[in-house]
Amino acid sequence: MSGNITFRHQDTAVLSVTAVEAPVVVTSAEFDRIIGDSYARNGLRPGMLEKLAGIVERRWWPVGTSFVDGAVEAGAKAIAESGVDPARIGMLINTSVSREHLEPSVAVRIHHQLDLPSSCLNFDLANACLGFVNGIQLAATMIDAGQIDYALVVDGEGSRTPQENALRRLSAPEATAEDLQREFATLTLGSGAAAMVLGRSSDHPGAHRVVGGASRAATQHNDLCVGDFEHMRTDTTGLLLAGVELATSLWKDAAEEFDWSDMERYVVHQVSKVHTARTAEALGIDKERIPLTFPTLGNVGPAAVAITLAKEVESLEPDDRVLLMGIGSGLNMTCLELVW
Repeated sequence: MSGNITFRHQDTAVLSVTAVEAPVVVTSAEFDRIIGDSYARNGLRPGMLEKLAGIVERRWWPVGTSFVDGAVEAGAKAIAESGVDPARIGMLINTSVSREHLEPSVAVRIHHQLDLPSSCLNFDLANACLGFVNGIQLAATMIDAGQIDYALVVDGEGSRTPQENALRRLSAPEATAEDLQREFATLTLGSGAAAMVLGRSSDHPGAHRVVGGASRAATQHNDLCVGDFEHMRTDTTGLLLAGVELATSLWKDAAEEFDWSDMERYVVHQVSKVHTARTAEALGIDKERIPLTFPTLGNVGPAAVAITLAKEVESLEPDDRVLLMGIGSGLNMTCLELVW
């Protein structure tokens, strides 16, 4: 068996999962208008964001509103919906890629604004777009071990600043076709927030059990998508091919432990219609069971899986099996099964 190992959880359940959409709608057509001259000068046609990626629009936070504010709002909503006394939350994990500075952690501000107790362990867990799924796995491990009673996993992402910077560069007279292709993925991003409260399934019989899953690494692809505070460059084709290869390897190995051939929902990381179609084809997944949020929200980083799951809550029935499928640049992938 290649890569990492499969894992199972014993007594952890999802008590609530919430999503908060950033309120400012920005369309791909608007982006095309801003960089239209660069497209024409380099012999490229506008419309790639809609036609290739399938992203019609995405969201931004208003000026003066931070992605941290979104994470706080999602966290407060998740706590309220769970019915858990905030004083009993033993761990807060922030999984955001977005950050305004190197230190302190984003988690400390969220912890403070949610007025969580000083006994609540809090920290950032960063693993590109896989972070939220990793956060669930870590929280479940801590709950199963008896170290905490409840955990809150949060994520807030803000794409406005990196996209405004990218649009400024790509609309400049010196922008090349290579520049447009290298920063294409930056324009697919979106803003939003999500949160999840987890506790013991034995204490909450009606909650949604965390079964377990599998993780795999393909870190030889660590240079395909690299971002910093100012710029993100992506080998879009290379990332697609490597991602599908990693997913196929994980799927094959996990079959020794799990049967994921007939899940009610496959909640995949929301990248684009090309990535979704290729992954579904490679794994033999029914595309009708893959809910999509990227057409109107874009790729909201690690929050995307949780946001998509939150939007499916009303349509899920007891005992429905749900597979969360997260992947992060680097590359790392984890699939995590829930029973609703």
